Amino acid sequence: MTILVGYVPSPEGEAALRAGIDEARRRDEKLLVVNTTRGDAYADPRFAQEPDLTHVREDLAALGIEFDIRQVLGARDAAEEIIDLAEQMDASLVVIGLRRRSAVGKLIMGSAAQQILLGVGCPVLAVKAGA
Repeated sequence: MTILVGYVPSPEGEAALRAGIDEARRRDEKLLVVNTTRGDAYADPRFAQEPDLTHVREDLAALGIEFDIRQVLGARDAAEEIIDLAEQMDASLVVIGLRRRSAVGKLIMGSAAQQILLGVGCPVLAVKAGA
């Protein structure tokens, strides 16, 4: 089976990646690292650039973990992409990073984490970045 990690080049994304690595090693499963953007902005800070992906590839290769990295550029939001990929890949676990948001921020903009938690059919591990 596969562990899917929603990755963004941020402390939260790095925390999710580390937790995903730990789970992949513990379960002896493949890791699928997913980074996505809707492509509706000239520069989306959540979309990993090549140096970010090189860092991820090198870390995973050095640890001897079987992995795949997918970048998705499309019209759907990240939560929808992760939910669909988790289903397609028959993921055993989805790992996401959480960031602190105000109640008003969640109300106005929604929460991708909440969409994933409610929409994915497998367990979800939500982690916060370290202090």
